[in-house]
Amino acid sequence: MIIPIPRPHHEEVAASGGPRQAIEQEGKIKCTLIPGDGVGPELVVSVQSVFKAANIPVEFEPYFLSEVNPTLSAPLEQVSNSIARNRVCLKGILATPDHSMTGELQTLNMKLRKSLDLYSNVVHVKSLPGVKCRHKNVDCIIIREQTEGEYSALEHESVKGVVECLKIVTATKSQRIAKFAFDYAVKHNRKKVTCVHKANIMKLGDGLFLKSCQEIAKLYPRVTFETMIVDNCTMQMVSNPHQFDVMVLPNLYGNIVDNLASGLVGGAGVVAGASYSPECVVFEPGARHTYSEAVGKNVANPTAMLLCAVKLLRHVNLKRYAEQIKDALNHVLNDGKVLTKDLGGQSSTTDFTNAVIHHLR
Repeated sequence: MIIPIPRPHHEEVAASGGPRQAIEQEGKIKCTLIPGDGVGPELVVSVQSVFKAANIPVEFEPYFLSEVNPTLSAPLEQVSNSIARNRVCLKGILATPDHSMTGELQTLNMKLRKSLDLYSNVVHVKSLPGVKCRHKNVDCIIIREQTEGEYSALEHESVKGVVECLKIVTATKSQRIAKFAFDYAVKHNRKKVTCVHKANIMKLGDGLFLKSCQEIAKLYPRVTFETMIVDNCTMQMVSNPHQFDVMVLPNLYGNIVDNLASGLVGGAGVVAGASYSPECVVFEPGARHTYSEAVGKNVANPTAMLLCAVKLLRHVNLKRYAEQIKDALNHVLNDGKVLTKDLGGQSSTTDFTNAVIHHLR
């Protein structure tokens, strides 16, 4: 029998601030698993191997979901229902083609977010031990609204050669993501929230997002609030990332800054993220790259996916297992003897995974 078990929301904080629920069956937490495209399936195998070695009580419910391999893909409704039922999901990156063959403007990612109302994407950009980068001790949170803005899929060709694209900004969703950001700051003892915008040019759309953040900021007098124009933000990120604590951004800007910030701490292979709705959470790498050119070569870095798994375990209150994996991962990175090519080593995905498993013991 499947019994819903209330579990505290440890890793992040939802706009409602309420507890989450995971599904426990036969002593195990049920979790939807979406391997994704590119090297995603290989990274998922790494996580599964570590979970098996550590005897972690999580049962994965796998679904292949893909826009570039639609004949092999499970129906979106079936996958969405699984996530809604289990309340937690571990997900690889889904590839999105540049041009739609069917005329459909909404991507599979967009449809999944819309069906589950995954409105908040949270990426923790943090320097890792043993990973050499230009900047040290980077530690900031990027919170992105991901259900509207430029990703509203409302485009049309009004006359031949002229395309109009609508950017949707609403006070309701802008205030919701702003409240999420401030709630996160309070819960995690963060001192500052920076609203990133382009209201000097898009005076109505970004102006509404900025105004919404300013209104919510008044409710949190103990949290410092500042604003920054997005182009200046990108320069500030690469020159002095330590000035940032929690950042809240509209959809497109958040996507760009996520990837830029990932490059500051070692690249797409080392940054974890999560997408939140009021009812469920999807853990996925923070930088959206499928690394499809490396498929089958056994060279992908599983660090980001393992960090996603750590966040998942904390979320469902399996803290001991989370710390066990995190400590083993840090030991491997700090030791520097078994590193994948993106980190300056020559080791394979399998070698890296086996090294993490070795240090679990």
